[in-house]
Amino acid sequence: MRIIARELLDDFARRHADARGPLLAWFREVEKEDWDSPSKVRDRYPRASIVGKDRVVFRIKGNAYRLVARVNYPYRVVVIRFVGTHAAYDRIDAREI
Repeated sequence: MRIIARELLDDFARRHADARGPLLAWFREVEKEDWDSPSKVRDRYPRASIVGKDRVVFRIKGNAYRLVARVNYPYRVVVIRFVGTHAAYDRIDAREI
């Protein structure tokens, strides 16, 4: 998968040093994937939440943080839309961000 908006991960990791390793691990894992459907995402990340037709919410660092990505399955592109704490996640609509 091609991942867009890595700078969101880097910015978040600068503010939350404990998230740096888990975010880097997520990035390295996802860039090796070849998802053509939400079910393929769930095969790899069973605890991920599929929201709408193209949004996926990933649990980062044992669910300490949340990452919302828009996945374009035909083009194999993952666009990071949000990474944050639970409090910040509660203030957004994952389907719209």
